[in-house]
Amino acid sequence: MALNHPIQSKQPLSTLAFGAIGVVFADIGTSPLYAVKEIFHGGVANDATHILGVLSLIFWALTLVVATKYTVFIMRADNKGEGGIIALMALALQGSRDHPERKQLVITLGLLGAALFYGDSIITPAISVVSALEGIKVASPRFENLVIPLTLILLIAMFVLQTKGSRQINKFFPHVMCVWFATLGLLGLINIAKHPDVLNAVNPYYAFNLLAELGWKGFVIMGGVVLAITGAETLYADMGNFGLKAIRLAWFGFVFPTLLLNYFGQGALLIHAPETLSNPFYLLAPSWAMYPMLLLATLATLITSQAVISGAFTVTRQAIQLGYCPRMEIRHTANAEAGRVFVPVINWSLMAAVLILVVSFRNSSALASAYGIAVTGTMIVDTILAFIVIKALWQWNKFTSIAFLSVFLFIDLMFLLSNSLKIPNGGWLSLVVAAALFAVMTTWIKGKEMLAKYLDEKRILFEDLQEQLKDRPLAQVPGTAIYMARSLHGVPQVLLHNLEHNHVMHEKIIVLTIVTKEEPYVDEAHRVKIRSFGDTGNFFRVKLYFGFQEEQDVRRALQLCCHEGLDINPKTVSFFIGSERLSFRRNNPMPGWQRSLFRFLTHNSASAIAFFRIPVERVIELGIRVEL
Repeated sequence: MALNHPIQSKQPLSTLAFGAIGVVFADIGTSPLYAVKEIFHGGVANDATHILGVLSLIFWALTLVVATKYTVFIMRADNKGEGGIIALMALALQGSRDHPERKQLVITLGLLGAALFYGDSIITPAISVVSALEGIKVASPRFENLVIPLTLILLIAMFVLQTKGSRQINKFFPHVMCVWFATLGLLGLINIAKHPDVLNAVNPYYAFNLLAELGWKGFVIMGGVVLAITGAETLYADMGNFGLKAIRLAWFGFVFPTLLLNYFGQGALLIHAPETLSNPFYLLAPSWAMYPMLLLATLATLITSQAVISGAFTVTRQAIQLGYCPRMEIRHTANAEAGRVFVPVINWSLMAAVLILVVSFRNSSALASAYGIAVTGTMIVDTILAFIVIKALWQWNKFTSIAFLSVFLFIDLMFLLSNSLKIPNGGWLSLVVAAALFAVMTTWIKGKEMLAKYLDEKRILFEDLQEQLKDRPLAQVPGTAIYMARSLHGVPQVLLHNLEHNHVMHEKIIVLTIVTKEEPYVDEAHRVKIRSFGDTGNFFRVKLYFGFQEEQDVRRALQLCCHEGLDINPKTVSFFIGSERLSFRRNNPMPGWQRSLFRFLTHNSASAIAFFRIPVERVIELGIRVEL
């Protein structure tokens, strides 16, 4: 059984860098559509001095946060090649095993960051596609009323297309995005050539001078500057698919320069023609190129939306594997070899939320007022978790570690506080989404811990069970019975339940436990652990170890058991799975709303049969009453 290793191990660096341009940088690559416009709509005068100040803020935000913090530092904190908030949390947990309080902090931060990521996944498709189609108003104002209907049609089509996961379509993404970034750079360069003085904005003096002059209003516009760095977390999240070297090559060699050229080009245009502030991005292009630009921008924003939604699927799968949220149906698409999956519940939930958002806010400026707080919250979580990894696993000296935390946490907090001013105008939306999802995940974890404690109190040892069977021998039937168990120790309740009510036992009994490691992949040599009990040789405990990026296919994994000497005939094996029926005692410490929520989540959790790919025709499901 081959491991599901990332595709980076199979392709040359140049190919991976090319592919990364189509996925990793799609989000940050569409920010020029709206970032500059929204910063000036925050109340900054569009004269030469203020334009240079805004450009300087954008330049240093991209340089410090994206190029330095993520590309240079945080992307070094890979979990066996994998990145993203869940992978970083799992890595930080490895350095917190002997510190229970720190471990709890890491889990809380990781879940909070994941919840905020979903809030970002709702707003990004909406603002990206709306801002692209607002080019219609520039090209032909009489068609302005078509912006929202076309946005809804394209978004619905994109979410429906997710069910297909077509590689034939996805393979064009890098080509489209390369044309997009090249066009960004070319349009910017043409306008910079007319006003080369705009390049002075690389001097941080202009940024500090602008903030000092504007005072409180300068703090406010930082909430607009953050729009230029949305998508930075994606660089880290997609590292597992493309690799650190490929992403760095694509960023420093192509994406970063073209983004800067476009932002500086928009600044040059505004200095020359202040009236272009209504939409400086589209007005960079000559009139004859307006419709081609509209088409290209729409394609780029749809690719951005697809990449963000795929990221939500990946985060969901990782959270499920690690036990932080209920099991959901996960389908492997045509891109399964690239780690691509489709989660129907997440897809349709995101679609409903995005469509409601578009209809409610109706333009990119209104959506921008809701955008940024989830992004900056996730960035803060990344910084703190990276600091824990740096201190606990890398063992940097105290001064260097604190310097890293202080500098980047200060920047992140400044962005977060400035974005907090958006809460009354729509920023509350991503916080409500994050709070709801955080409540779901923490309730699930708390409920599972209580269930594990209950089962632990009820468990008996294999040796005790064999002693009981000596006094009360049961009829034996041929074949192998595999009992699925959550706990790594003792006899599972489903086995005791079967012996008590059916009074028979199979000639070979295997207790099987699936263990998800805090790492993305597990080598086959360490996949299976087998232990036998008693003198009769018919009791076995099997532990199957998987990484949080791997498909937990029990059928394929059990083939390894045969290679380890445990003979299992698939034609005669029976899988016994316990189906818990939950009830709560009156003195249960869990609040009433959490009890109802946990009961709902348990009842609607995807079947273990499909999730672990157990042959359904060989399954016997037994109901077990559990009172917590």
